[in-house]
Amino acid sequence: MSLKTKAIGGLILAGCASLYGCAGQHSDVALQQAGADFQKVKEDSNVLRIAPKDVIRAGESLARADRLSTYWGSGYDVVHYAYLSQRYSEIAREHTNQVLNEEQAAKLELERQRLQLALRESKLLSVQQQGKWLEEQIVALATTQTDRGLVMTLGDVLFDTGEAELKNSANRVVLKIVQFLQLNPKRVVRIEGYTDSTGGKQDNLKLSRDRAQSVADVLMDLGIEDKRIQVEGYGDEYPVDVNATERGRAQNRRVEIVFSDEKGQLGAAR
Repeated sequence: MSLKTKAIGGLILAGCASLYGCAGQHSDVALQQAGADFQKVKEDSNVLRIAPKDVIRAGESLARADRLSTYWGSGYDVVHYAYLSQRYSEIAREHTNQVLNEEQAAKLELERQRLQLALRESKLLSVQQQGKWLEEQIVALATTQTDRGLVMTLGDVLFDTGEAELKNSANRVVLKIVQFLQLNPKRVVRIEGYTDSTGGKQDNLKLSRDRAQSVADVLMDLGIEDKRIQVEGYGDEYPVDVNATERGRAQNRRVEIVFSDEKGQLGAAR
């Protein structure tokens, strides 16, 4: 064999080794990413409930990519099956998000219909009697008469921890507010959200406003015009108790509804 032939053969072998090294490195990255994505969907109880078949396919593709990674020259096949695993993980996540959104929408619609039915069924007294009774109820439920006006407090028990959606246990109070505003069309309200001091400032501010908006959304769903409702979020400002104890923190996690006077004049905001 001539020196020229040996040199050409050496170059070919070096090129193959280089290509294999690149493919192997690329396949390792793809395999690690696919594994991380699969781990996330595998640990998500909602994904396992809604898209179990896609999770299984993602796991099977990942296992095949892992097996192929031990064979010389199979880098491109590893990348292919790692890609399939990632896509199945992504499809499982997308399918889950879609179903969760549909479930949430159906739940909200059912609750809205139930509240509207309860509102219609509650109109048994005459308008005059009902108005007087409701005003007494609102005054009884309100905790404080302040320079901002009559203030009603919805406590933290009406929300799940860290969530902005109202629980069903708030419906009785919300119905009274709706009826009172319907019978007093000039009155307006300001809905103010507050949190305790745990968590970041921006997160607390967002949660407090989201909770206030959640109450406002229910009022609007039940027929109160949005122009009669103001929404404010104050985060962990203006605590009513110390944040050093669980009881104090629970007191500070609240939504306050401030009622205007009979002419629609609200006291100054904080």
